[in-house]
Amino acid sequence: MKFLDLAKVYIRSGGGGGGCVSFRREKFIEYGGPDGGDGGNGGDVIAEAVDGLNTLIDFRYQQHFFAKSGQPGMGQQRTGKSGDDIVLRLPVGTEILDEDEETVLADLTVVGQRVVLARGGNGGFGNLHFKTATNQAPRRANPGQEGIERTIWLRLKLIADAGLLGMPNAGKSTFLAATSNARPKIADYPFTTLVPNLGVVGVDEVEFVVADIPGLIEGASEGRGLGDQFLGHVERCAVLLHLVDGTSEDPVADYHTIITELEAYGGELADKPRITVLNKIDALDASERAHWRTELAEASDGPVMMMSGATREGVTDVLRALRTRIDADRLRQRKAEAGPVEDAPWQP
Repeated sequence: MKFLDLAKVYIRSGGGGGGCVSFRREKFIEYGGPDGGDGGNGGDVIAEAVDGLNTLIDFRYQQHFFAKSGQPGMGQQRTGKSGDDIVLRLPVGTEILDEDEETVLADLTVVGQRVVLARGGNGGFGNLHFKTATNQAPRRANPGQEGIERTIWLRLKLIADAGLLGMPNAGKSTFLAATSNARPKIADYPFTTLVPNLGVVGVDEVEFVVADIPGLIEGASEGRGLGDQFLGHVERCAVLLHLVDGTSEDPVADYHTIITELEAYGGELADKPRITVLNKIDALDASERAHWRTELAEASDGPVMMMSGATREGVTDVLRALRTRIDADRLRQRKAEAGPVEDAPWQP
């Protein structure tokens, strides 16, 4: 299935049915009076997060979603049937944006979460609704309320615990393949990864999800290479794993390139916790390892781990470091959801 993480769709809720002007006319009933029913309500357009989807490809072939309109009211005090709702089934992690592509209307982060994007119009009142003691034969009814029509954007941001960052051919896909059952494309040329990949990684009997995105190059924020559009898939991660290719001409320059693109992307991505790893150390001798580790530590102003995805040297230590950061983030989220702890009342 082809991966698609951005789609433009047009939605319209159903209009309400019009009210009915009708009078009761039966034999031997001289003053039947008004009996026109109300119109039915229009259907809503609803977005729902469902399990088992990880792409928006369905919305490439169908962009228009219209809910049913309500039926008009009828005589004998019969109310029109309400229109059926239409439900947009979206992957978990989908952001729904307004037409300006900036205003966030909803963020679907939990399976089963539902949001009404366009509410259907109310049905009009029939003439029975307007009957009073002084107006016993009203000959008016309200039309139904029109539906809402709007254009929205769907943007998928995959939900993962950890995200992989690095230049093309930094070894991100190799790391994902070595630590999970995911099978991303691996080759000896740049940009072998064209779409994000997810893998479930386990260490010490604890599992978490890692997202691998296409590599960044200098000027990605300006559209060079594949651009920085895929950075949205690591915005929700608790920690970023920054892989630096130890066999490149200047690993420190590669490190600064990625940091510059993160800062240019904006938001809170540049401030997220990061673990810097010198990768492909199987191709380096002891002096080269020590040299580049020291240089990267000075550039990142923090510790630098070393790893080889091909030989799995140091992989377990990196996974444990990721797990520690992820557990800390999960604990922080649980405390935030629980709210402030109230002090127990004083007791003698």
